[in-house]
Amino acid sequence: MKDTSHKLLLILINLLPIFVMIIAIRVFDNDYVLVIFYLALICLAFAVKYQQKDIMFFTFGLVAMTISEYFFISVGVETFNRNSLFGIMPLWLPILWGYVFVVMKRVIRIIDEK
Repeated sequence: MKDTSHKLLLILINLLPIFVMIIAIRVFDNDYVLVIFYLALICLAFAVKYQQKDIMFFTFGLVAMTISEYFFISVGVETFNRNSLFGIMPLWLPILWGYVFVVMKRVIRIIDEK
């Protein structure tokens, strides 16, 4: 049985790439460069630790959140200053969401471990 502090540490380690991705939004003004950075970071994270169905969760998150964001924008709930994807949202946003889905899956597994 893993103790709570060990689980918390594993959760924070899994969240680290997301924190780096969020900070990188301010660092990279060019959305295309940011996408390359995101994809490199995700590849590195998968190389360090790849779990079963990570790609499936990433792809689902990317597609589902692209559709969701498109809907939110079309009804006026959200607006973006950076609109390199479809002229309405940042190109990097679905990629970030895709990796968030992977991390959510991993965190649930960590929490459920006995």
